[in-house]
Amino acid sequence: MRGDAGYRAASSGTGGATGGVAVAAPPVLLRQLPPPKSATVPLPPAVLPAAAIAGVAGALMLPVDRPGIGWLLAGLAVAVAVTVANRDRFTAASVGWAVLGLALLGVGTFRASGWLFALCVPAAVVAGSLAVVGPRTVHSVLYDMVALPFEALRAVPWAGRGLGRFAARRDGVARRIALAVLGAAVLVAVFVPLLASADAAFAAVVSAVVPDLSPAVLVRWCVVFAVVALLVAGASYFLAAPAPEAERESPKRTKYGLEWTVPLVVLIVLFSVFVAVRLVVLFGGTGYVLRTSGLTSAEYARSGFWQLCAVTVLTLAIVSAALRWAPNTTKADRLRQRVLLGALSALSLVLVGSALSRMGTYQEAYGFTVLRLLVEVCELWFGAVFVLVLISLVRLRSSWLPRAAIGTAAVALLVLAVLDPERLIAGANLDRAAAGKPLDHRYLAGFSADVVPVVEARLPEPLRTCVLRQVLTGDAVDGWPAWNLARASARDVPLGRCG
Repeated sequence: MRGDAGYRAASSGTGGATGGVAVAAPPVLLRQLPPPKSATVPLPPAVLPAAAIAGVAGALMLPVDRPGIGWLLAGLAVAVAVTVANRDRFTAASVGWAVLGLALLGVGTFRASGWLFALCVPAAVVAGSLAVVGPRTVHSVLYDMVALPFEALRAVPWAGRGLGRFAARRDGVARRIALAVLGAAVLVAVFVPLLASADAAFAAVVSAVVPDLSPAVLVRWCVVFAVVALLVAGASYFLAAPAPEAERESPKRTKYGLEWTVPLVVLIVLFSVFVAVRLVVLFGGTGYVLRTSGLTSAEYARSGFWQLCAVTVLTLAIVSAALRWAPNTTKADRLRQRVLLGALSALSLVLVGSALSRMGTYQEAYGFTVLRLLVEVCELWFGAVFVLVLISLVRLRSSWLPRAAIGTAAVALLVLAVLDPERLIAGANLDRAAAGKPLDHRYLAGFSADVVPVVEARLPEPLRTCVLRQVLTGDAVDGWPAWNLARASARDVPLGRCG
């Protein structure tokens, strides 16, 4: 029949030898879809209780509105929960990334600067993601950096299925746990008010530990619980079925080196001419700058700094592309890569030094700010990355370079926090004021409690009190999760009269 032709094909090959027929596959839309990953990956029994305990700890300890010791404690709770639920799945590198992430969260214990801690938290998440991922995966480094929050979202159906299976157990363990928790909560709700009313000291401890249970606080607890628990579940979900490891070196390289050699040589010549001109300016001094450019030293620095930053970023991208795709199979290829990329990286270090010199001149003329300090730190990081590139040229293996660059960025941020950036900026501006230059005390008053020691020691009255009052405006007493060394120390500073 004609209908049979749609479901049979002429036998050939082995099928023809055996006399069988090949049946056509059903249409794509009628094919059975494979089960989702969340349905096939086994759920370790310790994941759900570990996630729940970490979520409760995070809800009780995390001060979402300010830096404080609770951030470090919540990070420790997540790290312990992931470790307990996924034993024997971590390497020394994973431990190093985890320690770096916890150190970044610990900045909130000592520094009160909001902008600084806002940089430390995402950096800690990146470090935590790399700790969970472990060795380099077949995905890009961008995925490895955000694996923790990404896998947390993917773990929702996985954890939901596990929770459903746990609730459906015939022994009724879920019901018994719920009754136990409810009973404990009722007892605490009854006896704590009675004991607090019976003793004033106990009442003071209770008021310090237990916050005001307003609807906003309850909503915040629920949100933080969900986020922290999902982070633990996401880390466990990735570790239960990790992505395959990537090859040490990418085999996808271009065949010919001419398309790399000519542009790199041109760029090296251009940078060499620029460096030669900079040496003439260096030996010519300020008078040469004024004669040739018609600008002051500060204007000259401002006019070129951002352009040098752009050149540094573009050069770093070109060097990274050459390390990944330029041919290095023959001895001549490897020698060409070492010479060209080594020369370009060395010249780029000179550009980084030139940019830093210009920013230093500019700040001496116009003052020190947070943005200018961050740009300087970023330029220093660029220099560190070029040094890493020079190291990678020794063996022409660059697979470790992206993570090393991320690690140096996180370490640079941690070092900046240790140096107390707001205090550095305030001290530098006060040095300028001592040299007879104007002081922007309004900008100084917009800083956090980190600047209180230097302002208290170096500003005369009544300007000292006026600045300190603005710094400490709206500073409420911290609960224990939000305790911060800088804010706690600033509250002990005596204040006089302003104006």
